[in-house]
Amino acid sequence: MRLSSRPSEDELIARFFAPLACEGGLGLKDDAALLRPAAGHDLVLTVDALVAGVHFFPDDPPDAIAVKALGVNISDLAAKGASPAGFLLALALPDDWSEAWLAAFAEGLGEAARAFACPLLGGDTVRADGALSLSVTAVGQVPAGRMVRRTAARVGDRVCVTGTIGDAALGLALRRGTEAPWASGLTSDERTHLVDRYLRPRPRLVLAPVLREHARAAMDVSDGLAGDLAKMMRASGASAVVDLDTIPLSPAARTALAGDRGLMERLVTGGDDYEILCALPEARITAFLQASAAAGVPAAVIGTVIEGDGLPLFRGEGCDRRFEAGSFSHF
Repeated sequence: MRLSSRPSEDELIARFFAPLACEGGLGLKDDAALLRPAAGHDLVLTVDALVAGVHFFPDDPPDAIAVKALGVNISDLAAKGASPAGFLLALALPDDWSEAWLAAFAEGLGEAARAFACPLLGGDTVRADGALSLSVTAVGQVPAGRMVRRTAARVGDRVCVTGTIGDAALGLALRRGTEAPWASGLTSDERTHLVDRYLRPRPRLVLAPVLREHARAAMDVSDGLAGDLAKMMRASGASAVVDLDTIPLSPAARTALAGDRGLMERLVTGGDDYEILCALPEARITAFLQASAAAGVPAAVIGTVIEGDGLPLFRGEGCDRRFEAGSFSHF
């Protein structure tokens, strides 16, 4: 006889997660999933772990936590030019979890899985001796030999980025209760926009085929534009020069920047943008920008790949800068 009034692990899986599983997930009734890649395709795998108090606030909406957990992985697949095939979820629940919280989490996860066409394949649910933590492993498919790597940028390539940069960093500051002068100048709608960009990533999945067609190298901007560009350049054996004035900013970020010009460093080093950073040959720029715009995700040319092994150089406002701490670091 079970003394606890809480449902068992099997009951949790059957109630909250089995409805999210696809055919390959075997109804979550087996010890493993079965995935058959399409003929002529390579598999692309990525994993991200999220921990309460590190990657999200413990009292963030549970549906938003679910969207972020899956979305950050979908963003990685998108940057590789891959289409999602499914995902695995490992969920460690703290002692104070509730069925209402789990129901909202599962609802958000299901909505995200359907939106990204990325069904649940399986996973594990355990008790956490501490903070809530979860890990998603996403599986994607890409035509054989066509994955877009971060290591292939060449000197002379142009550097592009999609969407807008820095919104999530400002949203995080607002979520923490920041009331600096730049924050006081924001409208209610601008505040909502910035916080939502922090809470709910917008993976640029529609650009996967565009990147396969045009990009030489790509990665997603998860830890900060400056730091992620440095990673891509280091992996490619090159460096880059960026024009700060060409980095795309949202109207809300521009309002904040007008209130404090010193915010530019936060905008380019803050994380959670989940935009696509890529390097393309000059001859591909026009076609790439047109294809991105047609897909509903505008992109901007922000710099050029150059010879060297130093940190990327950011030029603007009459000075040149290199950002030593260019991105978020766990350690």
